[in-house]
Amino acid sequence: MGCGMSTEDKEGKARNEEIENQLKRDKMLQRNEIKMLLLGAGESGKSTILKQMKLINEGSYSRDERESFKEIIYSNTVQSMRVILEAMEGLDIPLDDQRAEYHVQTIFMQPAQIEGDCLPADVGSAIDALWNDAGVQECFRRSREYQLNDSARYYFDSIKRMAATDYLPSDQDVLRSRVKTTGITETTFIIGDLTYRMFDVGGQRSERKKWIHCFENVTTILFLVAISEYDQLLFEDETVNRMQEALTLFDSICNSRWFTKTSIILFLNKIDRFKEKLPVSPMKNYFPDYEGGPEYTAACDYILNRFVSLNQAETKQIYTHFTCATDTSQIRFVMMAVNDIIIQDNLRLCGLI
Repeated sequence: MGCGMSTEDKEGKARNEEIENQLKRDKMLQRNEIKMLLLGAGESGKSTILKQMKLINEGSYSRDERESFKEIIYSNTVQSMRVILEAMEGLDIPLDDQRAEYHVQTIFMQPAQIEGDCLPADVGSAIDALWNDAGVQECFRRSREYQLNDSARYYFDSIKRMAATDYLPSDQDVLRSRVKTTGITETTFIIGDLTYRMFDVGGQRSERKKWIHCFENVTTILFLVAISEYDQLLFEDETVNRMQEALTLFDSICNSRWFTKTSIILFLNKIDRFKEKLPVSPMKNYFPDYEGGPEYTAACDYILNRFVSLNQAETKQIYTHFTCATDTSQIRFVMMAVNDIIIQDNLRLCGLI
């Protein structure tokens, strides 16, 4: 008898080769797919970063897309003025011009969700008049004492433009719009040869239990912190400082057994508001061990060290950037650096370097 391979041996070899080829194909696909998890406490800027990724990689919003944001922007603006007016009652701050009481009633008569293609003229006039009232301005300056949307001042300053009958939201208007994220949303982008699958999850406490077990195999975690909120309390629990909550959350994610080999990119976000606040709201009032006074660089270094020092794994990489998520040019520059980091990490994860 000859010593050639039997039919069964040949079939077995063919199966093994096919399996090996499939594994190679899977590894190549994995190499070209980046899974990124966006994490952070509520209102840290995760959804804004996703919008920026669209602008940077797909270009400006279409007319139809801009139109679709109108009602959200109108609702955000009216709701923000309502929040200020309610806070004025609680803080015992009167209107400077009592004739503006008519405008107060106009705001309180509006539904929670503003519908329609245009902002009603009386609503636009009411917001414009109230925003120029000294009492409203005083209450706005004390906004750390209640829960006010970050975009409030931007929209109030733009109210004449927004109330025009031919108003079409700008990219910046869209970036600053706010819709609470609930559950898990996935956004896909193609950048060169790479496919990015970005998962955004709700930042509020009630959403967090849905997170971790789903994402053990992500390439990278992008963790956002609104550093401007060092003097604010949680929306869900007004006994807890927002920065302390962010530190607690970062600690749990950074040192989670699910993410022992996952690098973390830390965006210390909302630096514009942070810089404005430091001279008028001393950080030492909220973090007694801080000794840097109102100096911006010292405050940034302090916060950076507070987060990075939580990392208990010598092998885990944490890459940090100070960001303003509404600044497209800055985010474009930062994301170029982030992209290089992610590619290297993904090649390492796939065993290709």
